[in-house]
Amino acid sequence: MTLSGTPTRIHAGAAEEYSDGDRRLVEHDGRTIGVFRIDDEFRAYANECLHQGGPVCEGRYFPLMKAVVAADGRLVGEMHDESTPHLVCPWHGWEYDLRTGEFAGDRRRKLRSYRVAVEDGQVYVLP
Repeated sequence: MTLSGTPTRIHAGAAEEYSDGDRRLVEHDGRTIGVFRIDDEFRAYANECLHQGGPVCEGRYFPLMKAVVAADGRLVGEMHDESTPHLVCPWHGWEYDLRTGEFAGDRRRKLRSYRVAVEDGQVYVLP
């Protein structure tokens, strides 16, 4: 998708065109930005993995997998945490919290994020 708009406001489509879990890749100034709809929220990240610059926004995402541990410390199973979708870079599997952009292996590291605004039913990325 080619973006239209001013340098401070990039049009990324109509909000109604995004179903829950949808994403769009938009181009601006030679950069690719991934725009995601998670529940009723929009998030936008640079399409560049922290590891080796892979196209992270093109990766799969799924609920966080959590271990279920008994009181004695034994692993008794696993469960999905639907409230925490994770994005996985297709190059080397680096995993990020899709709501925050935090790298799962070190929460201090984050994907470059952009603010997103919805105005009059239209989605805008604010670089």
